[in-house]
Amino acid sequence: MTDAVSSGGTPPEPHAPDLRASDADRERVVEVLRDAVAEGRLDMEEFEERLEATYKARTYGELAPITRDLPAAGVVAPAVSLVKEPVESGGWAERIVGGEGSSASAVAVMSGFQRKGRWTVPKRFNCFAFWGGGEIDLREAYFADREVEINCIAVMGGMSVIVPPGVEVVVRGVGIMGGFDQREEGVPGDPGAPRVIVTGFAFWGGVGVERKVTRAERQRLKEERRQEKLDRKATRRELPESHREVLDQHRELMRALRDERRERHEERRDLHRERHEERRELQRERRDARRQERGRRRDDEY
Repeated sequence: MTDAVSSGGTPPEPHAPDLRASDADRERVVEVLRDAVAEGRLDMEEFEERLEATYKARTYGELAPITRDLPAAGVVAPAVSLVKEPVESGGWAERIVGGEGSSASAVAVMSGFQRKGRWTVPKRFNCFAFWGGGEIDLREAYFADREVEINCIAVMGGMSVIVPPGVEVVVRGVGIMGGFDQREEGVPGDPGAPRVIVTGFAFWGGVGVERKVTRAERQRLKEERRQEKLDRKATRRELPESHREVLDQHRELMRALRDERRERHEERRDLHRERHEERRELQRERRDARRQERGRRRDDEY
């Protein structure tokens, strides 16, 4: 029972609160209180109050509350940082930056244009393509507003709008002998993510909307899958001997079954070949017999 209050004064679970505490238990609580005063966790008034309560305590239930809010002996208290930590990056809030946008329009006449990488999408981005094409990639882009509009005019040309996962897409374009891709519309966006509205007009052309992850994210997912495969291989290599024996027995059984099926197949093939040869031999004998019969008949006629 003397170890009842060795960790911060709280008795261990096996001891009931109503059990009587010993003098050694009370002395351990006093040691914890002295350390707390030396470290500045208690002032003298609190120390005297708790010291008096310690010597008056008769059971573990009376000792436990005295040091419950103090760290246990040998346990390092968590450090308190006096420096404001930066907000974790990567959220949608830091990508909605306000302002006018780094590019407001794009034109392609028998040519093409691209907007990709780290650029700022304005509240309204206008683009025009005649006998040409364009790519508007928003996967790494920043946004001037929570809701942005991509206005596309495609005449005998095409455009592609690429959005990252988590962005809500609304398509309101009109097509004549052309069209706007509606597949990504209706997919709910992440909380705080921007909303992209695709509008415009397509004549003998089209505007595609697709959702893709960034190249870095795709590479990260690929590396994760590769690492999972390596982990599975390592786990298989580390299987206990009993598991290895079971696997070896299973492989041997499958190999024996394959050999047996192969032998049966070869036997059936040989039997079929023998029967085929017997039929051919029988047909040959019948032909010879008929030929001999016809020869005898000719001889009899002469």
